[in-house]
Amino acid sequence: MAEKKPVKITETILRDAHQSLIATRMPTEEMLPILETMDQVGYYSVECWGGATFDASLRFLKEDPWERLRKLRDGFKNTKLQMLFRGQNILGYSHYSDDVVEYFVQKSLANGIDIIRIFDCLNDLRNLETAVKAANKEKGHAQVALSYTLGDAYTLEYWKETAKKIEEMGANSLCIKDMAGLLTPYKATELVQALKEGTDLPIDLHTHYTSGVAAMTYLKAVEAGCDIIDTAISPFSMGTAQPATEVMVETFKGTAYDSGLDQKILKKVADHFKPYREECLANGLLNPKVMGVNINTLLYQVPGGMLSNLVSQLAEMGAEDKFDEVLEEIPRVRKDFGEPPLVTPSSQIVGTQAVLNVVMGERYKMVNQQAKDLLAGKYGQTVKPFNKEVQKKAIGEEKPITCRPADLIEPSLEKFEKECAQWKTQEEDVLTYALFPQVAKEFFEYRQAQQTKIDPAMADKENGAYPV
Repeated sequence: MAEKKPVKITETILRDAHQSLIATRMPTEEMLPILETMDQVGYYSVECWGGATFDASLRFLKEDPWERLRKLRDGFKNTKLQMLFRGQNILGYSHYSDDVVEYFVQKSLANGIDIIRIFDCLNDLRNLETAVKAANKEKGHAQVALSYTLGDAYTLEYWKETAKKIEEMGANSLCIKDMAGLLTPYKATELVQALKEGTDLPIDLHTHYTSGVAAMTYLKAVEAGCDIIDTAISPFSMGTAQPATEVMVETFKGTAYDSGLDQKILKKVADHFKPYREECLANGLLNPKVMGVNINTLLYQVPGGMLSNLVSQLAEMGAEDKFDEVLEEIPRVRKDFGEPPLVTPSSQIVGTQAVLNVVMGERYKMVNQQAKDLLAGKYGQTVKPFNKEVQKKAIGEEKPITCRPADLIEPSLEKFEKECAQWKTQEEDVLTYALFPQVAKEFFEYRQAQQTKIDPAMADKENGAYPV
């Protein structure tokens, strides 16, 4: 047998699996009873925070995301916890000042995160520097993710050179973030080999089952030297989520890549989530549309989370019949916008613009603010230039910026501290407020009302300090 090189497994059930399949609606109470069992599995890490979980916790579940993280940390005694971090966007949809980014990294690690996966929607490495430095300073593990995509500019040489730069930046590992399931098996072999030539960093592959090839892609990637793969426990696997953990563990069993994970323990984890899956199917939260194979993904390059967002966006506008038209419009908008990878927030920007173009019946008749900002350079630099006509139509005579966007943002932590002082009950509240001021304010008011309900005696004390 070849030299042993066990593949490491990152479990996504507590973050990306439910983000991709049920729009990030899994409450913390569904997670807590199974943590002790999950902690016995021997995962490399459990991805459980960041991405859309922060916003969804506040907005839809009325939960404090920081409290969730602390509870998860309490439950996982032996397993590394991992989060997804959108570079200079943190967990929001626009750029924040460096002091806010640094403080967020510090607090994430202090509350229990071990590995921060940091990416930028345009692969503009300038937008990752602050977060990587902050993670290094706090002795956290900075994993830099390359948003994988297709297009003329994205050659093996491009990926190899970028990997070199990421290592020089101070990253501890590298992730190929294939959010739309575009990486096919033999291309994975080529890509992993190229990255291994460009860097000595451990390589993690993250993909989605959307186009139906993900498990085969993992097989070829691991054979080519990939160190870590992201999987989801079976009840919330496949479709627009990741390949099933149990399937990948079985695939490598008895080979040089054997993960060593125990199927009996994994079965207990799966059994815990099965009833919740049934509940989500029954109440419509899990839409069968996101469960099948959608080979159109390879044509339209639409990530799973974006597909489910488009479905609900069109439903709200009563334009569900326009779904296929919007899918066809997405690659055209992407080309106009400099061929960015489609991942939050560029996926939402391109997706929303495609919806507007189709529903309005005229392309770029209406351009929303985020699209204008992208075309003005406020998200960073795209690999290809923008369509000049579309750019002019959107931003007129405004001169696009070419520097790192955050260089133009004044330090703002102190300002946010002042603005949210009346609601603050923990240091982390300022970060919640900085990212989502309106949603945070509503959540803080809700939290205060709940506390008052629990202890009416607190009402008098708090009325002065915390106006309801």
